[in-house]
Amino acid sequence: MNWIKSNLEISRGATNNLSAMEGLRGFAVFLVFLVHYTTLIAPWLESNSSVESIARTVHAVGNVGVDLFFVLSGYLIYGALIVKARPFLRFMVRRIERIYPTFTVVLLAYIVLSLGFPAESKIPHDIDKALYFLVANFLLLPGLFDIRPIITVAWSLSYEMLYYLLIPLIVSLLRLHNWSSGRRIVLFLMLGLVLALYFMWNGGHVRMLMFLSGILLWEAWHGLKLRSPSSISAFICLICALGTTQLPGDGPSFATLRVLLLCAFFLGLCFTCFAQPQGWIARMFSWSPMRWLGNISYSYYLIHGLMLKFVFMLFDRAWPADQ
Repeated sequence: MNWIKSNLEISRGATNNLSAMEGLRGFAVFLVFLVHYTTLIAPWLESNSSVESIARTVHAVGNVGVDLFFVLSGYLIYGALIVKARPFLRFMVRRIERIYPTFTVVLLAYIVLSLGFPAESKIPHDIDKALYFLVANFLLLPGLFDIRPIITVAWSLSYEMLYYLLIPLIVSLLRLHNWSSGRRIVLFLMLGLVLALYFMWNGGHVRMLMFLSGILLWEAWHGLKLRSPSSISAFICLICALGTTQLPGDGPSFATLRVLLLCAFFLGLCFTCFAQPQGWIARMFSWSPMRWLGNISYSYYLIHGLMLKFVFMLFDRAWPADQ
């Protein structure tokens, strides 16, 4: 236990660290874990059974884990840029240093394993196509472009990197440091409205709107200093956010509506957790194991799919799915 605390307890002695945020990251990565677990266990489930139906529901619910990550990232990065002006190149270097070391190690592991297990490889056989595929993955292009990610979850890093590129430019070019919080909120609400209308008509990367939810979250707490909802209201927001995955409908209009609902529900949840750290919903997410998972969430996020695949390969040898 002491080793765990010394290596995973980031909040100790840090007055500006939000324990509930660490827990929210842990909860988000747990949701993502559920997506891949239910995907891999599907061959062992009886078709049209109640268990398979539950697995499909859990899979759908788990998908919002990435959206919660986007909200938290939108909050942290925007807040850091508003509080203190940062040179763009220095900011991007810090972001690259944060993302690429772990990503590169995991990507190399995937490449090596692809060579060792060609039946599982996503790398094209043609040398030119293989080189393009690997370079595109290293540059974090899957997700934004129609390129298959070699690391399944890495598509979300493309969204993160685009956000890192755009938000410091917006803050700097518009001199948002000099704007009142109210004016900034109006700006981002209008931007969100324009983007939402575009996505409704044309489709596209609608989940980028989740970053705007994080921006509005920062302004609501630090700028307007609004009174937070109760823990019960925040818990209802959490349930409603998870419940959006069960709404019927398809197409770009429905997808945009679902994301807008997620933006509102996750904003309400996170705002209460941050503004009322003594409330029971915040204390729930401040549970130490949840925070410890949150503190390793990035590396766990990248590697857990590979480890699950390995476990299920062993499981298939002992208990083949077609038996």
